[in-house]
Amino acid sequence: MLLSLALIFLCGLVSSEILSKLKIPGLVGMMLTGIVFGPYVLNWMDPSIQLISIDLRQIALVVILLRVGLQLDLKDLKVVGRPALLLSFLPAFIEVIAIALVAHFLFSWSVLEAALLGSIIAAVSPAVVVPRMLHLMDKGIGTNKRIPQMILAGASMDDIFVIVLFTSLIGMWESSTASVLSLLLVPVSIVVGILVGGIIGYILVRIFKYYHIRDTAKVLILLGLSFLFVWIDGVLPNEFPFSGLLAVVMLGGMILKQYEILAKRLVGKFSKIWVVAEVMLFVLVGAAVDISILGSIGLSALVILGFGLLFRMVGVFLATSKTNLNIKERLYVGYSYLPKATVQAAIGSIPLSLGVASGNQILAISVLAIFITAPLGAFLMDHQLSLISPPVSK
Repeated sequence: MLLSLALIFLCGLVSSEILSKLKIPGLVGMMLTGIVFGPYVLNWMDPSIQLISIDLRQIALVVILLRVGLQLDLKDLKVVGRPALLLSFLPAFIEVIAIALVAHFLFSWSVLEAALLGSIIAAVSPAVVVPRMLHLMDKGIGTNKRIPQMILAGASMDDIFVIVLFTSLIGMWESSTASVLSLLLVPVSIVVGILVGGIIGYILVRIFKYYHIRDTAKVLILLGLSFLFVWIDGVLPNEFPFSGLLAVVMLGGMILKQYEILAKRLVGKFSKIWVVAEVMLFVLVGAAVDISILGSIGLSALVILGFGLLFRMVGVFLATSKTNLNIKERLYVGYSYLPKATVQAAIGSIPLSLGVASGNQILAISVLAIFITAPLGAFLMDHQLSLISPPVSK
């Protein structure tokens, strides 16, 4: 296992740095490392690493969601208003429907399997989008119309919406039913997850304010509670709806709302943890891909992704209609909603691990989506800044 860890960290970081110099998101290099050293090419990774791969990727997902919660200021949604709210679910929802319909037709999958693929592919990547929006805000580019703030708020909520939808669909698959009751329980699980995460977060803030606890210990407490939420979500029967992942987000969000100074400090701590989690996540998801499957589904996968991106762009234009954004600015917002990476890497292999018949194909299409859209979205965001209103004076 030690050799496998050495390959993951050293080669993953080196490949990431090389591709970053070429203006390609480093996560693509990490996934290539996993593919090369994984069981389907060189097979240099210890089987024990592969056995716990799904657990490691779930840990990475928890870190992602905690970071989102600690940085998700709901005041941004209020300030930016209706377009940010619509961007948080409309483009993803339209893309899920488009991908599900095309996948169902091309592969003859069940509606539920096709919807699972759509719910995995539809999430935008915070790893690609967030740093670029923060850079625009720092430079004052597009801030006169709050374009970066709108994209940040909408993209963060987009991930939450898609993950909750995915976990609901997985619950339907595990219970072998897609009944009306299952659909009605989805909003209930959302509300319960928000309440539980918010209440526990509020209690934690009170504890942290009255008792001196090192920030490192606070990080461990947050991680422990988050793992507990996810575990409870997994063991509860379907008749007791609870979204553990949404509870994780609200845990961080309540800390930001009640104790902003602490939230900013904790974001720095989790950013350091993410350096490790990111390498593990993307290298291991690359190692899980059977690249021989890409040969058999390659063209069909491209058609599915193409339709998904097209309808996602339609969703962005609908969400930004009746705003003060011109066509070029709305197009830039659409470009910012193209890249996929983090969420797909974290949940793309879950259907396979649960025995879904199309799990291998779903994972392969998820990885292909990362390879195509992450560099494409990053390139367009970096090289189409002329579409946005000129910088405001500071």
